[in-house]
Amino acid sequence: WAGGAGGEPSRVGSDAAHGAGMVLQEPAGAPSLSAAAGGVPDATAEVQLSRLRWAVLLLFSSYSLCNAFQWIQYGSINNVFVRFYDVSAFAIDWLSMSYMLIYIPLLFPVAWLLDKRGLRLIALAGSALNAVGAWVKLGSLKPHLFPVTVLGQVICAVAQVFILGMPSRIASVWFGSHEVSTACSIAVFGNQLGIAAGFLVPPVLIPNVEDVEKLAYHISIMFFMTAGVASVLFILVIIVFKEKPPNPPSRAQASIQSRPTAEYSYVQSILRLLRNANFLLLMVTYGLNVGCFYALSTLLNRMVIHHYPGEEVNAGRIGLTIVLSGMVGALISGIWLDKTKTYKQTTLVVYIMSLVGMIVYTFTLSLGHLWVVFVTAGLLGFFMTGYLPLGFEFAAELTYPESEGTSSGLLNVSAQIFGIAFTIAQGQIMDRFGTKAGNLLLCSFLFLGTVVTVFIKADLRRQQANLENEQT
Repeated sequence: WAGGAGGEPSRVGSDAAHGAGMVLQEPAGAPSLSAAAGGVPDATAEVQLSRLRWAVLLLFSSYSLCNAFQWIQYGSINNVFVRFYDVSAFAIDWLSMSYMLIYIPLLFPVAWLLDKRGLRLIALAGSALNAVGAWVKLGSLKPHLFPVTVLGQVICAVAQVFILGMPSRIASVWFGSHEVSTACSIAVFGNQLGIAAGFLVPPVLIPNVEDVEKLAYHISIMFFMTAGVASVLFILVIIVFKEKPPNPPSRAQASIQSRPTAEYSYVQSILRLLRNANFLLLMVTYGLNVGCFYALSTLLNRMVIHHYPGEEVNAGRIGLTIVLSGMVGALISGIWLDKTKTYKQTTLVVYIMSLVGMIVYTFTLSLGHLWVVFVTAGLLGFFMTGYLPLGFEFAAELTYPESEGTSSGLLNVSAQIFGIAFTIAQGQIMDRFGTKAGNLLLCSFLFLGTVVTVFIKADLRRQQANLENEQT
């Protein structure tokens, strides 16, 4: 395990001696895994795919969807909530930014828990907190109760910490090497579909009416629906979500699961990650790209309403277009990676096209034609949102055999930091100099990210491990 920082979406160890965490519990009569020869599995070790893997993936995607919906449900109708709670637009922006802020200090404790206690505990915690936050928001249906809605959003933001680092881990623990990138893309899909729903549903359920009582009634419908869905998903997680399949799905996963506890140190794992130059470069580029997406999503309603007054519903539909086209981009890139394993080249092309899409969107937003905004926003979303699973999977390759929960968590911390900075900076620039100046700020950082991506070396450690283990 020398040299690296890493994480195939896979389980790096912890708890082999005690059967905790992600360590393989072999069924009776199954061939054993040997930690001999540096943790390489026996030649007779059984690698087998579980039928339950798709149910686990779908369930995770569903509660991730619900959590992401709650992230953007305020921002997509920013002007309506500003009037209902009688607070500033910046205060409503902070309801979205709370997700980014809270993630930063809680990443390492939650990543440590993921390593020590495994997938099921993290899934239970994430889905439970998501449901609790949704119910708390139901206590904020009067204009003077803004602090209660803040509390509910903060609880949902804590739930997000238990969700964002999971896609690559679930993909590696449950899926074979030929489908792991596609599985990761589908896991990310849930989050993206939730953002799409967060753009589409609130403007439809909550019309921009003057009567505060009617407004409270419409808001209550959205909050009740969200709480109900979140509660059902939590119950399903209790029933369906399992820690791991009975057999490892790939040779690389079997190798990691067979590693003795004594060989693994969480702190040392983080230090190895932070000494991995290629991973550090990817952290910066991922943060720049996804931070731009966070800022764009949070401020989209304000941008569109500025140029097209009264078009709250279409502002939501534009956000929906960005995310749905991004989901298509993510699926295509995931399938492409599984077939070609061209991580560096694919990431660079998608990054360049994100920059092009942002430039085109910037200069067409103010033309006065909504259909043009839909087209350019769709182009931007296809590449910018499609980049998310690419970053996770490229990190997993660069950092194998470290815990992918830690590597993807560090990527997300970078994204949250840049997201907060970009949202505040772009919001201030928009207020003073207009939307074009704010979007040009994002263009400049996407250009920087493109340049940095060029310098990342394609050190595909997970692919090499799979090849070596197959030969063994």
